[in-house]
Amino acid sequence: MRDFDELIKRMTLKEKLAEITQLYGDEYTEDDSTFMGIDYRFEANREMVDNVGSILGVSGAALIKEAQKKHLETSKHKIPLLFMHDIIHGFKTIFPSPLAMSCTWQPELVKESAEIAAKESAVSGIHLTFSPMCDLARDARWGRVVETSGEDPFLNSMFAKAYVEGYQGTDVSEQYRVASCLKHFAAYGMAEAGRDYNTTDVSEYELREKHFPGYRAAVDAGAKMVMTSFNALNGVPSSGNKWLFQDVLRKEWGFRGTVISDCTAIVEMIYHGFAQDEAEAAKKAIDAGVDIEMVSNTYYNSAERLIKQGRLSEDQIDLSVKRVLELKEELGLFDNPFKDADEEAEKKYILCREHRDAARKIARESMVLLKNDGVLPVKKNTEKKQKIFLTGPYADSRQMLDSWSAYGEEKDCLTLREVLSDEMEISCIPGIGILDYEKEQVENAVKAAEDSDIILLALGEEPLMSGESNSRMDIGLPGYQQQFAERIFAVGKPVIVILYNGRPLAIPEIALKANAVLEAWFPGTEGNHAVCDILTGAYAPSGRLTMSFPWAVGQCPIYYNCYSTGRPSKNVYISERFSSRYIDGQSVPLYPFGYGLTYTTFEYGEVILSDTVMRRNGSIMAQCSLKNTGDRAGTETVQLYLKDISGSRVRPVRMLKDFRRITLKPGETCQAVFRIDEEMLKFHTLDKGFAAETGKFKIYIAENASTGTCAEFELV
Repeated sequence: MRDFDELIKRMTLKEKLAEITQLYGDEYTEDDSTFMGIDYRFEANREMVDNVGSILGVSGAALIKEAQKKHLETSKHKIPLLFMHDIIHGFKTIFPSPLAMSCTWQPELVKESAEIAAKESAVSGIHLTFSPMCDLARDARWGRVVETSGEDPFLNSMFAKAYVEGYQGTDVSEQYRVASCLKHFAAYGMAEAGRDYNTTDVSEYELREKHFPGYRAAVDAGAKMVMTSFNALNGVPSSGNKWLFQDVLRKEWGFRGTVISDCTAIVEMIYHGFAQDEAEAAKKAIDAGVDIEMVSNTYYNSAERLIKQGRLSEDQIDLSVKRVLELKEELGLFDNPFKDADEEAEKKYILCREHRDAARKIARESMVLLKNDGVLPVKKNTEKKQKIFLTGPYADSRQMLDSWSAYGEEKDCLTLREVLSDEMEISCIPGIGILDYEKEQVENAVKAAEDSDIILLALGEEPLMSGESNSRMDIGLPGYQQQFAERIFAVGKPVIVILYNGRPLAIPEIALKANAVLEAWFPGTEGNHAVCDILTGAYAPSGRLTMSFPWAVGQCPIYYNCYSTGRPSKNVYISERFSSRYIDGQSVPLYPFGYGLTYTTFEYGEVILSDTVMRRNGSIMAQCSLKNTGDRAGTETVQLYLKDISGSRVRPVRMLKDFRRITLKPGETCQAVFRIDEEMLKFHTLDKGFAAETGKFKIYIAENASTGTCAEFELV
């Protein structure tokens, strides 16, 4: 690592402030712009542009090489630019949305997707991606659940680690690697009422138990950057939160990398009511340890005056500059400022067959079969030729990509009609758009449905109905889709519903009336090939939910690992009337965390423990027999949950601690075996820190968070 102290001494204060400012791509060529709906009066003068440290939102090997070349020609200190972008789940080869990928329960697949995304990004000139998103999500109204790994801290941590390792490898300077920025620190997923950018109020106990583990896993995996969140956490906006960044991130967790604000989040502290003007916003962010200001200029405009007033020290600026320079050094940019940018490599790797095949494979693994009364898989070859009718707004749509799909294009996706037509004879009339309703088209679709033997009904959300700033009050099927579905159900033929969406939906009528329901999510570039593989039985679904599906929006937020209440439903000490419940609907989810079907069935045996007593620093073994009781091979995700029966703080009703993906042939039996040790029992106690408390525990080995056989042991 170079010693940058001498270089920093030669830099003027304005040069330093430009180095820790990030410009949006348009700002690199223009003096004013509007980005993401924000007009932030950005004055990118010539001095700033010549010395700016990083650029957001530019890609393409030729463009970035030319920009880097020009920058180095005008830069007095020859400091290379750092190019960053939101490569969330693919660069141009788009994988399923992160929420969908988490439903694979396979971190190795997420790692593979990140490696491919890094490769396509790197050859296009990108040096750093704003991923992974480590925010825990519990409220399906929040649009950004599509970018998360769901509601469980154990899985969230596993996937956070996998993303970082996939992007960065063991050495981020190696070919085809990009640096990783975890986001959004912290508790952004707890926005009140599921409304994006809204405030959050979370106890430290809850933060440390549920929310911090995912961020910590990404830090421990070596993520080079951390991004602040938009929200105010317990009254303090993240971008000015010294406790979060100085005490927790740097002192407790030992993070030595770079911190960046989210887009204009520093100046937004004025609107939070946390800073009276841009100067105070800049001071609070610098004091908190935010090294780079993303696409706003409070640092550049205010820091010099703050230093003259004695409210900041130039040493604080120097420290941030050094962190930025060290990141560029780790990427190898001082030796090779163009790194992997290569026009020929772009042609070779972007959307190549290998990458497309991986996208198809991961999309298959991410889809969750929610219901099947035997109509799936669709039988292509029968004595009597079936009339298969495909309808719904996604029947002939290329909208397979969500709102955070980098440089993916719908033209690279095939529609469900196009893909299925290669496999079987079908007829297709979409009948309705997601928000459009034409009576004639509906009647034509209903008439065609009446003349069919089996109906494929493709429904869902528009891509821009989920993602950033896309919160919804009603998370049922949008537009007239439910009414259209009722017309199709009334025909009386078997109906298979395929859902394309970015969040759990409240679909009780669909769940009741459809013969089968396949959750396809926004499945990416090769998504409809994956749907076809499942519908035809070429692949048996194996995905499992990582977010609970509610019966109704009024249940939100709903999640499996809630804390026990003193009046749970069916408590023997009280009447049902006075229990924790709704009087007009279910308290439990429509589809629980961990739920998913396949094309066979499994039978679980009783939980058998190697011992009913665990001693300190010891362990016990738990096992359960698993038998494939169906007529074809299948994969079951066997889940291990623990419940602390009593503690110095109330504990969740159960917590996922491990799982096994087991594939069995028809009639085959095996043992699902788990090791339980003291580390699994630890939590943030009332007065003993992070520790396991003696007492009794329940073990569940289950197919999802609402089921399972149970056994008890005691820690002594």
